[in-house]
Amino acid sequence: KADGLNVALDPLTSLAYSGTKGGLVVVVCDDPGAHSSTKEEDTRYLARACHLPLLEPATVEEAKEMTRWAFDLSEAVGLPVFLRSVTRIAHARGSVVLGALRPPPRTARYDLKDRFITLSVFHQVLHQRIAQARARFEQAPFNRCEGPADASRLVIASGPSFTYAREAVRLLGAGDEVRVLKLGTTWPLPEDLLGAQLRGARQVLFLEEIEPFLETEVKSYWAQHAAALGPMTFLGKASGHVAGSGDPGVGELTPEIALRAVGALAGREVALRSEAFARKVEQVKLGELAPRALAFCPGCPHRASFWAIKAALELDGRQGVVLGDIGCYTLGAMQTGYFTLKTVHAMGSGVGLASGFGKLDLLGFTQPVVAVIGDSTFYHAVVPALVNARYNDSPVLVVVLDNATTAMTGHQPHPGTGRHAMGDLAPALPIEAIARGLGLPTEVQDPLQVDETVESVYRLLRTDGAKLLILRSPCVLLPSVKRLRRAAVDTTRCIGEACGCGRFCNRAFSCPALVWDRALERARVDEVLCSGCGVCIDLCPREAIAFQELA
Repeated sequence: KADGLNVALDPLTSLAYSGTKGGLVVVVCDDPGAHSSTKEEDTRYLARACHLPLLEPATVEEAKEMTRWAFDLSEAVGLPVFLRSVTRIAHARGSVVLGALRPPPRTARYDLKDRFITLSVFHQVLHQRIAQARARFEQAPFNRCEGPADASRLVIASGPSFTYAREAVRLLGAGDEVRVLKLGTTWPLPEDLLGAQLRGARQVLFLEEIEPFLETEVKSYWAQHAAALGPMTFLGKASGHVAGSGDPGVGELTPEIALRAVGALAGREVALRSEAFARKVEQVKLGELAPRALAFCPGCPHRASFWAIKAALELDGRQGVVLGDIGCYTLGAMQTGYFTLKTVHAMGSGVGLASGFGKLDLLGFTQPVVAVIGDSTFYHAVVPALVNARYNDSPVLVVVLDNATTAMTGHQPHPGTGRHAMGDLAPALPIEAIARGLGLPTEVQDPLQVDETVESVYRLLRTDGAKLLILRSPCVLLPSVKRLRRAAVDTTRCIGEACGCGRFCNRAFSCPALVWDRALERARVDEVLCSGCGVCIDLCPREAIAFQELA
């Protein structure tokens, strides 16, 4: 995804100079609307910055075909090739024609005559290779134009936006007066093809996600050839005709947005729904659900960890600062994590920032600093920052939330699980062994034992130097975690609002399995959701919650 490309950018810029021999295709998926991402980033700008060819599929079939074509292109021009997908392609399902699989063309071997190094002299070579890619783009099967060749109204679209544009033209009955140019090769632009389609056009509409990348590139081309192409009016994100959920560069492009934009281009009235259809919708639609914030799963050990960290900081009383990282525990910056995390940037940044914060004593900084990371993040990006913290003796407490998996992205194994990516057994590399090898005082604690965890965090906050605390408890979604018991509320001990706790269990601790029974006016445990972690049992001020064994 986009964040992963950011991490890979350093070697990619070097590969652009050194070139490649075997085919290399970089598939990067952007997330317009940021449905499951921390950023709504448009990586097409990075492809351009790297000077690497860029393809954008419009359908799932084209994504497959483009991938195969991209490998051939990569080997032909000696460059990595970007294939940029978006959320709606990644989540779509459709028929594809597979065809015969081609056998591997050669046995893996490094030819000692080849040298792949980065020198400034290769900058000119890079431009030559991009020119070769542009020439191939002119004949690429992924660029085509639909509609009358003499139409003065032109839509230029890339990715799924093309399917929206084609549908909008059909719904508006504008097929006789609007052309749709589909560009599947969006950088470098196929300038001969583009110039041929722009000739005769007087109004041009751009449909794309997220930023006006294609719009800017085409306008730049037109500015250089305006004398030959003639005057044009451009509609798109810059003009405000293609607006997302916020400003024009924010949010997904939807079929409705595309329909309005094409309607403005064609001068047609747009009726998204007939009055009869709207009435039917009102008759059958359900009442709106109450909005629900993102939350840790019921029984997630991260909830207990953040509860303990926050409690220890309050006991310490020095306004400690907690810095976060990327993983499920990023939710520690939200209500479900008691707004504990104050920064969230990139993998490994939490410990790096904390190490720097810890050296601000010369500027009068006296607040304790805690960095919260996950087990996967530890292996992926934290070790260099730990070395820095240890070497500079920065007074930082690093808390590793070890749930024995890479839960956020699909439970992939990591070096601490003892499994390879394909599931084969591998020698585990324990976090504590690595940390102690760096000379860091290291402790291991079960976060579900809340009182003990609070004591450990509090004590370590008052210890000098860099130290590491592992809060180890497996993710409740792992198949190996069996639910043998659940929590249950004793309604004779829970006295509801009369307790004075303010519904502590479901309002303050806020586990989704803890609900309020309006009929009984008592707290209740949802027996379907409860994982049996037992944290609420320790926290209930009335001791009204107890374990119930499952048959």
